[in-house]
Amino acid sequence: MDLESYFESAEGFGVLATADRCGKVDAAVYSRPHFLSRSTVAFIMAGRLTHANLATNPHAVYLFHERGPGYKGVRLYIKKTKEEKDSPLIPLLRRRKIACTGAKNSQGTFLVYFRILKK
Repeated sequence: MDLESYFESAEGFGVLATADRCGKVDAAVYSRPHFLSRSTVAFIMAGRLTHANLATNPHAVYLFHERGPGYKGVRLYIKKTKEEKDSPLIPLLRRRKIACTGAKNSQGTFLVYFRILKK
């Protein structure tokens, strides 16, 4: 399965699950990953709990549930490889072109890169 093509056409929602260094788990709704190569994806994230967890434990799971009847989707086991704070790529990758209405995050916005370990 070509994952990049799948995510371009599939409708649904995704959840990114992380854990801190002690194993305390967090799960957050995230948009589809940005494919930078066949084995590298990136997510745009604020400096909140998911980002903090990845600073101490680089492993995560992204679960995408496809809209429709039944249980269809994709699970990606991923490992953080690097990040860029306030990267100039963020505006180019961002899918929603509307202004955010929430409070401005004082910690910045991060482009976090992951290597796909297992599909």
